[in-house]
Amino acid sequence: MTVRGEPANLLQVDALEARHGLLQAVRAVSFSCAPGDVIALVGANGAGKTTLLRAIAGAHPLAAGRVLFDGADVTRLRAPQRVRLGIAMVPEGRRLFGGMSVEENLRVAATYARPGPWGVDSVLAAFPQLRPKLKALAGTLSGGQQQATAIARALMTNPRLLLLDEVSLGLSPIAVDQVYQSLQALLGQGTTIVLVEQDLTRAMHFSRRVLCMLEGGIALQGERDALSRAQIMDAYFGLARAGASAEH
Repeated sequence: MTVRGEPANLLQVDALEARHGLLQAVRAVSFSCAPGDVIALVGANGAGKTTLLRAIAGAHPLAAGRVLFDGADVTRLRAPQRVRLGIAMVPEGRRLFGGMSVEENLRVAATYARPGPWGVDSVLAAFPQLRPKLKALAGTLSGGQQQATAIARALMTNPRLLLLDEVSLGLSPIAVDQVYQSLQALLGQGTTIVLVEQDLTRAMHFSRRVLCMLEGGIALQGERDALSRAQIMDAYFGLARAGASAEH
């Protein structure tokens, strides 16, 4: 139930378009996230998923459209300003400070922190595999440990919206299991999550809603339980064109 005066959606994306030079990477994308929602963003390489996340985070300029966060228009705000409002992104490739320790990476992020429950102790409770590595240089960690550090670093800002790009890319199955086990702790905190995930089975298990992108637009979206794997795969490969939706 929405309290009078409060926006029903934490995030609202309206007709967003983004380019890489002359290439239109995102085409008229619109969707919204309610507080506590978990959305899996799927699609083939080059579908526009990463560009969409970066545009929401303020790391890529918009060619058209707008981004609303908690009812306020943040379209013209730079990425650090959006972080302070509660939008954090874990980029593909992690992009840690390799010459700094895990703890130093976490504390750098705390510079932009909002008030909230996440600090060094609480993120280590969520990602216990990092505790013995706290003084280790981030560049010496395994892929799974680096991903855990990148997510923990984002949590240090106490985000209300967490954008995760390619959660399992390049990780061993065991490392992926550990990362997703730790992500469950975020659900208990009510964090709203939009994640790009190449593993469709994993994406459907973790998310509540699925958005499938094709050639820069949304080809299919709906509640996870209302969509079949076959429907998503058809949209993924362009066999089901935009306009099909399982949402009511």
